[in-house]
Order: sequence, then C-alpha cells, then structure tokens
Amino acid sequence: MASEPESTRAVLDDAWGHIPQTRETTAGLGSFTRLRIERIISLVVGLGSLVLGTQAFLNALLPFQESPAWHVPLMVITFVPLAAMLIACAAGRGVRVSAGIFALVYPLALLLWPAATAGGDADPASEPWIWFLVNVATVASVLAFPLLLQVVWTALIPLLFGVVRLIQADFARDYWYSVMLDVSFALIFGGMLTTLGWVFRSVAANVDETRARAVESYAAAASADAAEQERIAVAALMHDSVLAALIAAERAHTPRERTLAVAMAREALTRLANTEQGSEEGSDEPRSPASLADDIERAALELGVRLSVERDIDPSTPPMPGRVAGALVLAATQAIANAAQHAGGSGLVVTVDGGIEPTHARITVRDTGEGFDLDRVPHDRLGIRASIFARVAAVGGTSDIHSDRDGTTVQIEWRESER
Repeated sequence: MASEPESTRAVLDDAWGHIPQTRETTAGLGSFTRLRIERIISLVVGLGSLVLGTQAFLNALLPFQESPAWHVPLMVITFVPLAAMLIACAAGRGVRVSAGIFALVYPLALLLWPAATAGGDADPASEPWIWFLVNVATVASVLAFPLLLQVVWTALIPLLFGVVRLIQADFARDYWYSVMLDVSFALIFGGMLTTLGWVFRSVAANVDETRARAVESYAAAASADAAEQERIAVAALMHDSVLAALIAAERAHTPRERTLAVAMAREALTRLANTEQGSEEGSDEPRSPASLADDIERAALELGVRLSVERDIDPSTPPMPGRVAGALVLAATQAIANAAQHAGGSGLVVTVDGGIEPTHARITVRDTGEGFDLDRVPHDRLGIRASIFARVAAVGGTSDIHSDRDGTTVQIEWRESER
C-alpha cells in the first residue's frame, strides 16, 4: 500500500483534531478505512484458519503416517504458532508477528516431513494432517508479509508440499496424479486469497487517499474563507477607525474638529491593538438592552460628540448575547461618526428602544443634515455597507437607512428569534 504524503498526513491530523476524540477516532489518523479493512481481513483469516486448523488437529489424532518419535514434536512446532496466530487475530493485537512466525515455521515442518515419515507406508488416497494447513500458511503470509513475499509464499508452499509428498512416496507413479491435483488446488485457492487481500487493501488505500484529498481541499477552502473574512473585518476596521481618523485629521480646522480627530485617532489605535486578540466586539456575556445606551454615549464621547441617548426600555426585557450588543453599538457608533463627519452633527438624536414586540432591541440615529443618495455611494466605501449593514447582519439583525434633504435616519434592529 502506498504511504500518504507528509503534507496530507499533517492536514488529516489537524482536521481530526477538531473531531471529538474517542478510541475509535484516534486509532490511526488518516488511515480510517485501511485499518478497518486490516481488522476485517484478520478476523476472516482467523475464522478460516480455525476451521482448517481444527480439521488438521483432528486428523493428527487419527492413525498417523509419521513415526511416534516425530509426531508430537511436529504437532508442537505446527499447532503452537497456529494457536498463537488465532488468538492474535481474535484479539486484534500482534497479528503480523504471530502470522509471520507461523508462515516461517510451517515450511520448516514440511521440510521435516520426509524424515518424520521415513520407512512408513504412504497412502495416496488419504491426505496427511499437514496438508490441511497449506493454505493457512498462505493466508498467514497475507497478514504478515508485503505483496511480493505473499506471491512467493503462495507459489512456494504448495510446490514444497508437492515435493515433500513425492519424496515421502519415493516418487512412485501412483502418487503423481493425486499430488499434482493437491498442488494445483492449493495454488488456485491460495492465489485467490492473496488476490482478494490485495484488492481489498488497494480499495481501502484509494478510499483513504480520496478522503485525504477531500479533507485537504476542505482545509484549503476553510483557510481561504477565513482569510476573506479577516480581510473584510480588517477593511471594515480600517474604514471605521483608521481612515475615518485620517480624514477627520485632514479636514480639522477648528478646535472642536481637532478634538474630534484626536479622539477618533485614539479609538483607532485602541481597536487596532484589540484586533489581534479578537476582542473588537467584546465577550459573549449576556447584556441588557439598557447597557446599549450607556455604551453608545461613551463611544460618542470618545468621538468628541456629547449626546444623551433617549431610552424607552421595558425592564423585563431579557438580556442579549454580548457579541450581538457589541455589534449593534459599533454599528450605531459608525452612524454617529457619519453624522458628525458629513452632517456636522446637526440635529443629532439617538434613541434606544427595548422590549417592543417583536423587536428585542432597536437603535435609531437621526440627524438633520443635507442627506445623501445611498445608491450613489461607491461600492468601495465600507462605512455603510461593511460597518453597518454587514456588521448587523452578521449577528442576525437588520438595518435600514433613509436619507433625504431633511436629514438621515439609521435604524438598527435585532430580534431574539433571529439569532
């Protein structure tokens, strides 16, 4: 089986690291199918070897062809490693080692067979007990050896058995037909077993390779999406704070405008410092709608805008997630900054309503400036699209802007059912 590339293994290990860890999922990261195919093969081989081994053992208890001095040692040499292999197949541990030992010991038992049966009468009509284990040694090589040695063992063991049987019978002509029949049957059956093992392992390797490519592709897509989300967040932050501060500084002519520019620059530096820790919108600790008004007043003051937020909040209104509240405050702050920058803060009024069915919280920012045409705002201007619309939509809220010659109204709403 082809080994997986190191880069693919690294991607798989990272992807599996995000899955709840259990004994099943941590067994061989990146080789899910192959390990299970190996387990199935070992169980099937163990069951088949148990049947053939039992048949061989029972035949070994009958009148035997080898001399009494050789009978017990040959049975110990053969059946002890076989029993160890069967136990290992059932337990799923030490399969390769125990199967390799039996695959090496069985040819040794075959080589000893002519000496063990020397001087005895061979019956061509009856098979010796060692015959029943020929294909057991073949499948043991499937469990223990690489493919090339499996092919060698599949051909070698039946041929060795045939030579041993002919030596036992002094190459008598009556034996040739039965021996060749046994050898051909063992070769065909062993070849089928080896081929099936190779096919199943190849399919498992292809499944794991395809799965690895899929995980790698998903990881690349997730990385690209994360990079895009970060780019959008940074772009919104740049417009919200950095560019707005630079524009305000460039346009500042009066002491009040300079104070506003300094406050905006201070806020920009603070938010840039917080971005690294992902704390732009605060924690997710529940907050009451009333806290929105306090935060908006504080944020407006940092922009150099003094205002008193009007409140109409039902005391029984349940709290909202902290990140939702943070996003609504930032969106309202951007609306206030726009009103201060483009309308000079003319007639600026901010209201916060809470507990008005079906709306959980509503923030309204009004000014009496000259207004603007929203459709004519260039697409690369992110003050409205990213800092208000996209930010509010990201937490499941809605936002609407109405602007004409009488002024601009920004309305931000969030409903609990929209979380």
